[in-house]
Amino acid sequence: MQESSGSSPGAGPSSLPYQTAPNHLNGSGLRIEYAPGKGRGVYACREIPSQTLVEVSPVLLFTSEEYEKHGRHTALDHYTFKWRDGRMALALGLGSLFNHSQSPNVSYTTDSATESIRYITTRKVLQDEELCIFYGHKLWFDPVDSTDRVDTVPTETDDGWGGLTNLGDSYADNGALDNAFFAFHMQGNLDENIPDEELPFTRLKLTPEEEEEEDIESVRTEEAWVVDLPSPRIAATMLKWLKQSGFDTPSLAHLKRIRKLGEHMSIVLILTKEHPDPPSFPADIELPPPYVVTVPRTVALTMTSLKLKSSLWPTIYAPRKKFEPEPWNKGRVLWACDAMREVVRAAQTAGQQGEIPVAAYVPVPYDEDTRVATRMLEPLSARDMRISAAHPLRHCIINLVRAVGELRASTSSDALPDPPPELADSASLSAEKEGALAGPSPLRPEMEVRNGAHYLLTSLTLFTTHEPCVMCSMALLHSRVKEVFYLFPMDKTGGCGSITCVPRLEGVNHRFAINKWRFSRGDASAWMETAGLRIDETFDA
Repeated sequence: MQESSGSSPGAGPSSLPYQTAPNHLNGSGLRIEYAPGKGRGVYACREIPSQTLVEVSPVLLFTSEEYEKHGRHTALDHYTFKWRDGRMALALGLGSLFNHSQSPNVSYTTDSATESIRYITTRKVLQDEELCIFYGHKLWFDPVDSTDRVDTVPTETDDGWGGLTNLGDSYADNGALDNAFFAFHMQGNLDENIPDEELPFTRLKLTPEEEEEEDIESVRTEEAWVVDLPSPRIAATMLKWLKQSGFDTPSLAHLKRIRKLGEHMSIVLILTKEHPDPPSFPADIELPPPYVVTVPRTVALTMTSLKLKSSLWPTIYAPRKKFEPEPWNKGRVLWACDAMREVVRAAQTAGQQGEIPVAAYVPVPYDEDTRVATRMLEPLSARDMRISAAHPLRHCIINLVRAVGELRASTSSDALPDPPPELADSASLSAEKEGALAGPSPLRPEMEVRNGAHYLLTSLTLFTTHEPCVMCSMALLHSRVKEVFYLFPMDKTGGCGSITCVPRLEGVNHRFAINKWRFSRGDASAWMETAGLRIDETFDA
């Protein structure tokens, strides 16, 4: 590739800026266009659907030695970037003309086998819209706007979470899916807490008490008996009578008993579900007949909900403290990203070996106290084995729970017993020993144990590729897992938020947190296809 003007693509105006761009033959409807102040870029001649392959750019590779001696001293230095094996690569075709954007509409994958880069749209691209990729967060230039082009392609695409976009050699060869997966930003102190909206996952709310009632339609209500007080002096008498009559029940503890509207005063007596008939008052107290009003069912957790609920009846303001979700710091988020990357690799390996590409993974706990309490000093993984075992119940989570049970049972001795044959290929003590239960136990019997802390998955976090089915969700509940993370929801079979939410069911004796991984850009379904993790939507994961 050669520049007659001597400027690098998209680097901005040079001493001899070109004002027109060459025609480009491209079956995807792309054109090269010059933008003053930015240089050249790639634009759509027509509307391009999401997940369209728009360009395959061959790359020219240089050894690091020859590039250091020659290439870096030439115009090539404006175009090259670092290939996976350490060589320097020059993208031919349109590959060197895609500009940077913080909100890209194109993702890319590197193909080592063909030494090329594939560019795929992550959303619908409109006619005349520029096609841009994401260079990473550690930019070495000051962009004029969100899609400024710079002098060179980055040496390594930074996903913001320590290079966690490289999920697998077979399906995610480089920063292939960085825009749709681990495109989250992290800098600074690892102990710094991350706001919920910046976490790479969303937390499902399990109980009504966790739900923020931020509009009048979402306020949960019930009916109660109320009576108007003709005089403020009767208020004290009525409060005393409520205690004596047994109407002073905890069910109304979230409400203020007395409501004042100008000169009018009313008192709430009891819920209609607790006392269907109108209450009868003492003969010495002259009151009008009681009537039914709609009142809030719970306390106000926020100032917004307080205003809404108090419009129905004066409500107690009780900001959440005890049930506040625990904060996540940057270090813990990196730990979760590492775990999710491991479970993706395990599922991809399972798919390559003819199994259903679904896997589960329990990492070593992030904090020292939990590691000591659970005695979980090595990670554990399992994969789906329904095909090889010819058994309908060999789901990866069931396999993992069984494997954990074997490990827990082995704490009476220093060495692990031989695993059952059907589990020998379904669980591992580490990513490097996937498919076997062998080696020293991760559960050290000599360590002091907190009562109940090492029962199956108690206090542990489980990561899985697909939303667990109802059976596996119930197994997780009985195993006392602390929290579950999954990538792909299963709308027709999932038991952690789709067709039902097992830990949310009334009457269950344990609740575990559910976290759904957030795809910051792109489509989860398309990512599943690209990563080789596609399964039928009616399949029980």
